[in-house]
Amino acid sequence: MPLFDLPLDSLRSYRPDVLTPADFDSFWKDTLAAQGPLSPDFTPVDAGLPLVDVFDVTFAGYGGHPIRGWLLLPAGSGPVPCVVQYLGYWRGRGEPYAHLAWPAAGYATLVMDSRGQGTTTSAYAGATPDPGGATHGMLTHGILDPAGYYYRRLHTDAVRAVDAARAHPRVDPARVLVAGGSQGGGIALAVAGLRDDLSGAVIDVPFLCHYRRAVELVDNEPYAEITRFCAANRKEVDRVFETLSYFDGVNFAARAGAPALFSVGLMDDICPPSTVYAAFNAYAGKAEITVHPFNGHEGGADTTLRDKIAWATAI
Repeated sequence: MPLFDLPLDSLRSYRPDVLTPADFDSFWKDTLAAQGPLSPDFTPVDAGLPLVDVFDVTFAGYGGHPIRGWLLLPAGSGPVPCVVQYLGYWRGRGEPYAHLAWPAAGYATLVMDSRGQGTTTSAYAGATPDPGGATHGMLTHGILDPAGYYYRRLHTDAVRAVDAARAHPRVDPARVLVAGGSQGGGIALAVAGLRDDLSGAVIDVPFLCHYRRAVELVDNEPYAEITRFCAANRKEVDRVFETLSYFDGVNFAARAGAPALFSVGLMDDICPPSTVYAAFNAYAGKAEITVHPFNGHEGGADTTLRDKIAWATAI
């Protein structure tokens, strides 16, 4: 895939007008305030990993729905910093063995299962159904009403996952970061905009940003879900993008204060560079971005993990 979006100099100053609902803040304040007890549970799991303590996590997410996850800690460690990890589109939590990098670096990590996702893959199987009814096409499930939209539930789960991590006695509550790539990056960005108590946010090639430009610029999945919906529901296009404005990463970025490390692939035809820069340039806190000029949606992949750990340790 050759370069297809704006040139880098233009991306660095790209600040589009993105619809922000007048009740954006009250919508999210009321949503989060309406949730009940967290009820976190940590069940030890013998994963055959003598250097890592593994727990099967359950906590109450949106509407009290049980959300699953993994908590991994360096074996026998005292209070340690924690990275709450969010997953890419259609990925479930998978197996604990896939999440060992942060514990190997001395961090705890809580991996949040994405409700209703990971049901069609053996590599990243999920363990959390969505009682809200989403089983496929998450990007358009409930898209005509922000109150019933899938990502209202998922983002609320994600905010509460931070509280679940803090509830474990071996996690240092003052040093909790959020992280993710693609959908996970978009979720991490949303949580950074909805909380003011994070140590940092690692936001790789984020999905869920500047939706209108994304669907007008690329025809790949998952944004193609929105394109197909609008094509079939011609009279509802304005309503679709009004709903999406409550979940746009650009709007969350404008409210985020935690230090952030973004990344972007300039040949990314799934999450176009201009949508990433729209969020990065709107970010209210201190932020830096790693640019991968010849990479697509894989961004830096695992080659940047050492740099992320160093960045997290330094903030």
